[in-house]
Amino acid sequence: MTYDLVLRGGEVVDGLGGPRARADVAVAAGAIAAVDPPSASARWSADRVIDVDGLVVCPGFIDLHTHYDAQVLWDPACTPSPFHGTTTVVGGNCGFTLAPAAPVEQAYLLAMLARVEGMDPDSLSIGVTRPWPTFDEYLRALDGTLAVNAGFLAGHSTIRRSVMGPRAVGEAATADDVEAMRALLGASLAAGALGFSSSWSATHNDADGEPVPSRHASADELVALCDVVGRHEGTTVEFIPNVAGRDPFSDDLVQLMGRMSVAADRPLNWNILLAGRSTEALVRHQLGASDVVASMGGEAVALALPDLMQPRFSLRTGFGFDTFPGWSKVMALPVPEKLKALSDPGLRADLREAALGEARPWVWEQLVFEATSTGHQGWSAGEVAAARGVTAFDAVVDVAVEDGMDTVLRPPAIDDDDESWALRAEVWADDRVVLGATDSGAHLDALSTFNAPTALLGPHVRDRGVMELEEAVHRLTDVQARLYGLRDRGRLAVGARADVVVLDPATVGPGSVELRHDLPGGAARLYGTASGIEHVFVNGTEIVRGGDLTGARPGAVLRSGRDTTSVRPQTRHRARPGGRPR
Repeated sequence: MTYDLVLRGGEVVDGLGGPRARADVAVAAGAIAAVDPPSASARWSADRVIDVDGLVVCPGFIDLHTHYDAQVLWDPACTPSPFHGTTTVVGGNCGFTLAPAAPVEQAYLLAMLARVEGMDPDSLSIGVTRPWPTFDEYLRALDGTLAVNAGFLAGHSTIRRSVMGPRAVGEAATADDVEAMRALLGASLAAGALGFSSSWSATHNDADGEPVPSRHASADELVALCDVVGRHEGTTVEFIPNVAGRDPFSDDLVQLMGRMSVAADRPLNWNILLAGRSTEALVRHQLGASDVVASMGGEAVALALPDLMQPRFSLRTGFGFDTFPGWSKVMALPVPEKLKALSDPGLRADLREAALGEARPWVWEQLVFEATSTGHQGWSAGEVAAARGVTAFDAVVDVAVEDGMDTVLRPPAIDDDDESWALRAEVWADDRVVLGATDSGAHLDALSTFNAPTALLGPHVRDRGVMELEEAVHRLTDVQARLYGLRDRGRLAVGARADVVVLDPATVGPGSVELRHDLPGGAARLYGTASGIEHVFVNGTEIVRGGDLTGARPGAVLRSGRDTTSVRPQTRHRARPGGRPR
């Protein structure tokens, strides 16, 4: 038998969680054609044969929570994700999408995206050259251009602003508004949007410092839109439930999540679950919400980052800082005005009082200057404060002002202890949890969580033993595919699409992270490759070889119904041998 590609001599981890087995893998016409032990594959021939002895062959990793909606227009590989084995990404999360966008609202929507997701506004204005009034136009623009597979949700804030205009911020929707939103969402889902996304997160503010449009929606509006989701094949729901002024996962929020899931007749996934010793009580409360939603006939699934969250912060974007009382308006200012505001002694005093009086785990003295042109790189704010005779707060602001807002700050790691890692091992293996939540493509000066797959497989699986490699691969591949109903992806099985990663289990891990100035207009982002990811194939074509892109663009634009099937609440575990609904 002759194939397009044969991977010989590797250990196959098929994505289902079972033990690995030595086998050869054959690929033909972009799909897995055979997976057989060497004794059965001796007569195979292929246009290309790769010796993968000593390596693991597994399905490509799936990332359900990204914000590559804009970047995909100028970076068809969605880097750096494929260097870490990611072959499929889902964008359009949190309610922020490029379509369906009323042309008159394009400026507002791009500014909102830049603000809330930590993207450079000038890069967006250069890289996003036109509005997409319909989801169909946006998806068609991507067809045939991608290196990875990519699908996108339709975002609530974009839909609400396109329907209501400026009234979307500050006003309740009328019955006519809701019907218009339902129609626009329905058209987007019919065109291939993978589902509906929304947010009530207190951290989501637009470029004016106001809550984004979806935060002004009522519970009934959300439920009415979820009802539309259930009318379209292969769709899902994503929601950010963190509301300012309420206890996390209050009873009314949990009830709302249940109503949304039941209305859509789909699992609802929410972001983000961060497990550690200091948050254990909250984590168990949040997981308990899944049980309440299940009792209502729905399903709520937590997305958890399979790594230690180590964000960076920058006063340029202001993300994180804008949650301090009275800070959001200042953080929304253009950089020249922000520099002037932070240099004003009176305003500085007000901001200092608000920040230092907030009950939150910020220890200003321990913030480290990770990137700065002032000569203090690697110094802590406490060390700079001592050298200058000022408070740590003023040291942070002074250096940022001197640096023209290009300073990047890193807080100390939280919950990096044995007890916290034991809790993560428990939580990450829970069926109420799906590993993901990387936010890749967003918070470009703050997060390097694009490397979560290699961080999980290397430092956490191989070195810490949080779970077996086979289970980790299952949770990076098949679990995501089953949650979103992705057809023929997430498993190494005959007939499945040939999204394949070949990795060295002894060396796999994230590489160093650097600041790279490669966005449109020369803006910077955090960037990092990996070790131990030897080959990455998408639909049978190699896109990464030895840590470098090949330049191939075999990726598919994933459309609901065509590339996905409907997943109903509490049914997805039945797709795994031995699995069961909770």
